[in-house]
Amino acid sequence: MSNPLAADLDTLRKIVESTANHGRFAQEFHLTPPVGWLNDPNGLAQLDDTFHAYFQYSPFNAAGGVKMWGHSTSQDMVIWNYEGTALYPDQPFDVGGVYSGSALVEDDGTMHVFYTGNVKREDTEGYDYVMSGREANTIHVTSKDGQNFSHKRLVLDNADYPEDDTNHVRDPKVWRSGKKYYMVQGARRKDDTGEVLVFESDDLDKWHLVNRITSDEPFGYMWECPDYFEVADDARGDIAQILSVSPQGLRGGDWDRRNVYQSGYFVLQGDVLSECKLNPFALWDAGFDFYAPQTFETVGGRRILIGWMGMPDEKYYSNLTVEDGWQHCFTIPREITARNGRILQMPVRELERYRHNGRFSDAALRVEDTKCFDMEVVGIQSREFKATIADELVLTWESGRFAMRFTNQGEKSVGAGRMQRFERLDYLNKVRVVGDASSIEVFVNDGVLAFSTRYYPTTYSVDVKAPSAEIRIWDIQA
Repeated sequence: MSNPLAADLDTLRKIVESTANHGRFAQEFHLTPPVGWLNDPNGLAQLDDTFHAYFQYSPFNAAGGVKMWGHSTSQDMVIWNYEGTALYPDQPFDVGGVYSGSALVEDDGTMHVFYTGNVKREDTEGYDYVMSGREANTIHVTSKDGQNFSHKRLVLDNADYPEDDTNHVRDPKVWRSGKKYYMVQGARRKDDTGEVLVFESDDLDKWHLVNRITSDEPFGYMWECPDYFEVADDARGDIAQILSVSPQGLRGGDWDRRNVYQSGYFVLQGDVLSECKLNPFALWDAGFDFYAPQTFETVGGRRILIGWMGMPDEKYYSNLTVEDGWQHCFTIPREITARNGRILQMPVRELERYRHNGRFSDAALRVEDTKCFDMEVVGIQSREFKATIADELVLTWESGRFAMRFTNQGEKSVGAGRMQRFERLDYLNKVRVVGDASSIEVFVNDGVLAFSTRYYPTTYSVDVKAPSAEIRIWDIQA
């Protein structure tokens, strides 16, 4: 590395990684940081036959710190191999951190990466870092192999964003349509309203604003991690336009019982580049640990979503892995489809290749020592369903709602302070649960609903009661 700051950070990173030990809660098939802190998924892409996932990475502090991009690759989106750190905060326009962004792979095999270069000026003038004191720079780099990148080019800065936006503009997501390139960025307006900015370019370096998208009524003060994509609804024969955002600042009603921040999507009617209407907001995931998702399209045309299995600024629950020097992971990659106007998400089909030791039963089944598993409960017809995992995590459907609840809410319990999440659900016919050493992901009715959580058992078990259903459970050997 020619940059001395990047070279020194690289040396220090390797030192702390050399002593890493994930301990008994080490995940088997979820992407995790080697050491320290992980948050947003970035730059998701397929280059030739290899999947690339970058992540916000703070190797020196499990509670967060200086942000760089860690890098992992996979051949099947199940087993991930850590490749080192791809991008360091080593320039005046990103010295505060290499923040979130995306990747676009062109037909010639060039990967174009865009990210937010964060700069927080020294607080000598009373900066609040919302209206003043912060730079939100958009940086463009390229790569042929996903690991070695070109010099960094500053393509947008604060002066390029609307005057009525605050300094909080970030998280570029880029795509191509025809001969044009488009970018969405999340923004916080000065009136504390969240919005998405839409930019257009002919060459990936010169961008101009073409649209601003927000809700009819204020819906949170900041829309982070925007994503725009289209997915075919094969049942209806049309195309669903999806605008995904992570709004901050939702208050009142059902929002008060949910997470501190949300992640979800609007089905968009109209044109993302001009006049459009947003249908009601829907959650991607109603569990405890899910934020900042990003999608990409595989070579075969599948739309894949990966989320951060974590929650920023959470006061009431924690992660016991901090004691082992690391924190957070990604969700299992999820395939996004549309059917009869519903957006569905399910684990990528590649996970099924790792199923072994299947056990099957009707009505009831208890299995011990199920550290890594994939379970399906199908044909649910009665109004009775209950699954208990590690004797403290309970999934139920009753009185028109599906719930995830921890019976012990102590700080050192299986849930580490997590309590309950639920969503209304009129009927239940299928439940799928994917468990790793310290995570559970639940998919209801073919992925109409999803619930994700970290958990920290001392012993592992699954106990299911569903009187009219067939229960299938496999070990996952990754």
